[in-house]
Amino acid sequence: MRILFPVVFYGIRNPFVNRNVTNLNTPSFLSAAAKCIRHFLLTTSLHERLTSLTAEQRPLLDLLEKQIRSVSVSQSVDISKKKTQIVLYVLHRLLDHGVAKELIVHMHMCPTMLTWLLHGRGSQYVNCKLKNLMNSKNGSSADTASNSSGLHTETLDDQDDGVPPCKRSKLDSVCVEEKESGKANMIVDPQVLCGTFTPCGGPAADVCPWGKIERLEIRQCGSDSLIVLNSALPTFFCLRSLTLHSVSTFSVSDVLGLAGALKQLSASCRSSLTDLSVSVLPNTELMDVLLDSSHGVTSLHVEVQTVLWGPRFTLRHPRTAESQISELPLEKLTFKVAQVQTDVNVVTSVLRRCPHLASLHVAGMRLPTGSSQRQLLTTLSESNHCLRSLTLEDLNLSDCLPEILNLVRDCKLEELQFKDCRLLEKCSEKRESLQQLVAALKTAPSLHTLSMAQNRLAKNVCVLAELFSGPSPSSVTQLDISSNFIQPAELLDFSTALRTHCPPHRLTLDLRRNPGDRDPDTWNAALRRLRPLGVLLVEGWKSTDTMADHISNM
Repeated sequence: MRILFPVVFYGIRNPFVNRNVTNLNTPSFLSAAAKCIRHFLLTTSLHERLTSLTAEQRPLLDLLEKQIRSVSVSQSVDISKKKTQIVLYVLHRLLDHGVAKELIVHMHMCPTMLTWLLHGRGSQYVNCKLKNLMNSKNGSSADTASNSSGLHTETLDDQDDGVPPCKRSKLDSVCVEEKESGKANMIVDPQVLCGTFTPCGGPAADVCPWGKIERLEIRQCGSDSLIVLNSALPTFFCLRSLTLHSVSTFSVSDVLGLAGALKQLSASCRSSLTDLSVSVLPNTELMDVLLDSSHGVTSLHVEVQTVLWGPRFTLRHPRTAESQISELPLEKLTFKVAQVQTDVNVVTSVLRRCPHLASLHVAGMRLPTGSSQRQLLTTLSESNHCLRSLTLEDLNLSDCLPEILNLVRDCKLEELQFKDCRLLEKCSEKRESLQQLVAALKTAPSLHTLSMAQNRLAKNVCVLAELFSGPSPSSVTQLDISSNFIQPAELLDFSTALRTHCPPHRLTLDLRRNPGDRDPDTWNAALRRLRPLGVLLVEGWKSTDTMADHISNM
């Protein structure tokens, strides 16, 4: 039902819909489907479908108000066009009258439209240009609205998260016939929009509430969008989660401007922001800047990509001794890097300040020639004893086995994922090295998820069956050995060993992207032995199409 609702509502055709269009394209089906959805994708180009929500499908809009928790705007909106009023009205009903608390902006949004979306929905900042637009574009209704719309050029000090949402000032309703006659022109004031689309003879528009945006995601976020957001952030006290994806790599000045706004927000005890995601940053040091500016953030996701063209920026971020040692409340950190070299000291200095860190995902971190990831692993062992979930991806850990063993013993890990970490590359005795790792993993009683994907295990995969041997078998229930170039005969040996050391719990085993087509009969025989032990994740492998993967695992 969740999939069918947008397809049927927007009139999108596919073979299934074509066969069942008579039963699907009915008010009763749309109403039933609307009760199953929590996310509404607003496609502005399909204007006629949105218009139906103000006419024959008005009961559907009433239902969506009660159901929708998250609203996405999938296309750019030109607020200067008259037909945009329908879009604004639907957004107003869902965000202000309804229960939606999450807003996702997919496309590069014009600053005026983004300002309208954020206006009054949590932040106390009011943009003067938007105020003038509301007061000058409402036609005959603007005379009433200009004195009573509640718009100010300063923050609204009386708005507080601890009290019910404040109300928009009541305005005279305007019937649809007045709009058609041209008496009302471009209307952007939400209160006036409510009056405009109130059917003649229907109840007059009541006082409209202000909605509150608690989760905001802006995709393809550019400098113009950041300027709008940075103005709203310092008093955006109800905002709990902020996600920003840049059109390209953010400039240093963009990130510093964002950090300044975040710092003003975090300075208030009323700030609710705990989740922050920003991508793509131009250098690693800016992660530290964002953390120092967001003292209440407990979850941070950053992606970094080196800028290889244009002017190079030098970050001058003075760090005091206090900020170097001040504790951060961070509990979850995702750090993905796509740059030639990373200063591991920046990352380890952050980790040392996060004693409560429970989840860490590091991907793609390249170090200068001659350096090792041992420093990262040692820091985790010494400073992050609360760590429960660790994902290391596309890192060179080929010389880090002793540090990995210490980490497994020092932290009470529940999830451990080594993805493409070249674990055995420098081990002269690969089987013995893997046995040492297995022995350490068996001492982690809380470990339930283990990934060894893309580590060139090949014939050494049989060693992993020893996880479940002896009087104290591992508690792992999810094991990922995908993309390890495991041949059919090697999987058969693994299945035999695993049947000998039967896991105490049902096992979810990921075998995808291994060359099973080299000997289908043997591969299928191995699968038959493994299926009684749990759930198998498999997919077809075509050796002719995967030569690159074969070479990478040689």
